[in-house]
Amino acid sequence: MKAEASSLDKTAVPGRPRDPRIDAAILRATAELLVEIGYPNLTLAAVAERAGTTKTALYRRWSSKAELVHEAAFPTAPTALAAPAGDIAADIRAMLAATRDVFTSPVVRAALPGLIADMSADATLNARVMARFTNVFGAVRDRLVEAVHCREVHADVDPERLIELIGGATMMRLLLRPEDVLDTSWVDQTAAILVHGVAL
Repeated sequence: MKAEASSLDKTAVPGRPRDPRIDAAILRATAELLVEIGYPNLTLAAVAERAGTTKTALYRRWSSKAELVHEAAFPTAPTALAAPAGDIAADIRAMLAATRDVFTSPVVRAALPGLIADMSADATLNARVMARFTNVFGAVRDRLVEAVHCREVHADVDPERLIELIGGATMMRLLLRPEDVLDTSWVDQTAAILVHGVAL
């Protein structure tokens, strides 16, 4: 069933800024539906109906289902490095804990498998959605540059690899063992492996 334009939509005039109330309603509806029916069953028509707006309003804001879901699932990037702990081991643990907290939310759990599939199939889409993490990735790079300067880490440590290991470890655990809780011990053990390695 096609949703009729809401009073919010009717106030929109070409050339004027987007109404943030519509954006919020759409993102809220997307998050709710992801948890209720899952990524594969989510449609833009269903989101528009739940949000009380139109598919046209959605397409003015997001070019695809995947981009809409990405913003609904990750409204903000993790900010674990907003105030670095002061030592690299504590900061890496904070990065892992923040990533764990984001990825274990019900919305992200519902979105992640389908979102990964869509992004893997479309390099342009992947680049657009990953651009939303530019600031947090930059913070990790800056922290490692500082750590190298302070002789906390080896000079050849690549920030990109650290980002991949933190995100990859968290996602792999969720995908392989979705019923298990990622508790404090998981964060501590994974951080220890990243900081100290596994070899004697």
